[in-house]
Amino acid sequence: MFETLTAPKPDAIIALMQAFAADTRAGKIDLGVGVYRDEEGRTPVMAAVKAAEARILAEQDSKSYLSLAGDAGFLQAMETLLLGGAAPSARVAAVGTPGGSAAVRQICELIRKTRPESVIWVSAQTWPNHLPLITAAGLQARPYRYLAPEGGLDQPGLFADLEQAAAGDVVLLHGCCHNPSGVDLAPQDWAELGALLARRGAVPFVDMAYQGFGAGLDADAGGLRHLAARLPEVLVAASCSKNFGLYRERVGIAMAIVSAAQRDTLAAVLAGLNRQNFAFPPDHGARVVSTILGDVALRHQWLTELDAMRARVQANRRALAEALRAETGSDRFAGVAAEQGMFSLLPLSHDEVQRLRAEHGVYVLDDGRANMAGLSARNIAACARAIASVTR
Repeated sequence: MFETLTAPKPDAIIALMQAFAADTRAGKIDLGVGVYRDEEGRTPVMAAVKAAEARILAEQDSKSYLSLAGDAGFLQAMETLLLGGAAPSARVAAVGTPGGSAAVRQICELIRKTRPESVIWVSAQTWPNHLPLITAAGLQARPYRYLAPEGGLDQPGLFADLEQAAAGDVVLLHGCCHNPSGVDLAPQDWAELGALLARRGAVPFVDMAYQGFGAGLDADAGGLRHLAARLPEVLVAASCSKNFGLYRERVGIAMAIVSAAQRDTLAAVLAGLNRQNFAFPPDHGARVVSTILGDVALRHQWLTELDAMRARVQANRRALAEALRAETGSDRFAGVAAEQGMFSLLPLSHDEVQRLRAEHGVYVLDDGRANMAGLSARNIAACARAIASVTR
């Protein structure tokens, strides 16, 4: 039965994690894996999460199944967090999923079920799992330009490419801090995109995992809310891994904003897709999120912790940019300080990336993507020296 199987190509991020773990050198620096790390290099459990878990442990009296859509309190709390009332609840259908990746896959399954001929437009700089999730669902993907060669958003290229989208096509957009380049769409870009999508009859599909890592919860959701308030159909995949630190709990939501007349049908279809794939979504992490968002004190504690995480990553950006300017005597890496979120796409060649690993034990992905949360006061100077050394 399995004689013809061949091993899949290793996932780039997983392969980098394994290479870092196998490296025995002291002072090695991991800027690859996409998790938040504190100054000590740890990925801590947030205090608000621990408090919510203690409350759940004391109060929860059953582990029985919930609905195929997941906990209604979680879905409502996430709708408020993401949309902030930009679209009425009567237009929102949603289901819980095992993390953001499963949310993307479920939305792809929804597209295949309703319009399998749709082309899914994906930014040229995206995550390694986006294209496999799309193609595994039997859908066609097509790239659009995103990052300019000199850095920053390639706005003319992006809009020129998406002007080719046909009615019924789907455009996968990165929410705040989500593009691995660290370059976000500005509010005006979101406004122009909304107008373009309305004119072309294409449907936006927003992938959101870093709300709160940019300018704040509401500002970070501004682009999504603009689309939700103005377009007839919007698809959303969101994760709580990053902003709640619930990586291993796999907390996600798949959402469709449609007409009120279609809402119940979409909710039933999404629940049916859950049944076909994994049946009931996991509840523990989702219950942690709804407990935090539903309690004034816990929500305040969570926001305070999230603000501190955001401030630390931004400080790391500024410190690395300054150290690189001092080491290289140029502004080649100045864009790092202006970008948002945990990631930057460093302007490094494949050979320079390989030398960083081999000669200095600094691990970034082959395309130069680096996790700014992996930096600390102890290693920023060494990291800058290493980058300067391989770029001379």
